[in-house]
Amino acid sequence: MKATSLCAALLVSSTAAFSPRVNSNSFEIRGGGGHSRTTSATSASLPGSHARSLNSHEGSSTSIGSTSSLSSDTSALSSEVDFDWKAIADEVFTTDKRPIILFDGVCNLCNGGVNFALDNDSVGSFRFASLQSRTGQALLLRSGKKASDISSIVLVTTKTSYFKSDAVLRIARGMNSNPALPLIGAMGPIAPKFLRNIVYDVVADNRYRFGESEQCRMDFDNEFGDRFVSDPEISKE
Repeated sequence: MKATSLCAALLVSSTAAFSPRVNSNSFEIRGGGGHSRTTSATSASLPGSHARSLNSHEGSSTSIGSTSSLSSDTSALSSEVDFDWKAIADEVFTTDKRPIILFDGVCNLCNGGVNFALDNDSVGSFRFASLQSRTGQALLLRSGKKASDISSIVLVTTKTSYFKSDAVLRIARGMNSNPALPLIGAMGPIAPKFLRNIVYDVVADNRYRFGESEQCRMDFDNEFGDRFVSDPEISKE
């Protein structure tokens, strides 16, 4: 795919280049030395993961802006879940302040993106959680979005959240293993946000063409175990 603008170059390299090298039974981890291996991984079944769970295209074109401060009024959104999401959202940042990347756990393109990020973040600047997990839903609510909105990648920090192309740019800035990625992340804002998000939406709305999986594959063989956020044990409200 040839990029015709800086915006397209960023999003193509950061999304379409996330080759979907995963299958329903394993999570292929590509090492920094260019080699690859397939490891057995604990597979967490996702609620309603048959087809495109949690209304995958809900708000794909009309979701809230690309950046959002943590929401203070989530009472109208809380009815979507039956667990103490506020406790989960607080707990995941209690001892570990690293930002969390929320990704679509049933999308092969998105799972490939996790491999891409692991390859290019050797210092472990980011953690990961699927949008369909309780942690993902809790952080979506904390960000002022519906728990069922998995239309966009989300980067959640202790203070704010980033969506769509803003999230991609912020993530690119934190990739230390490839000097081109921080440069792209720094220069990306030159392109108007609405143009960046148009390209992002095209990729996101067609991501299931790269395949789907009924399970979210997580790597728990201790090499990347601390990079994936497990759902904490929180009782219902």
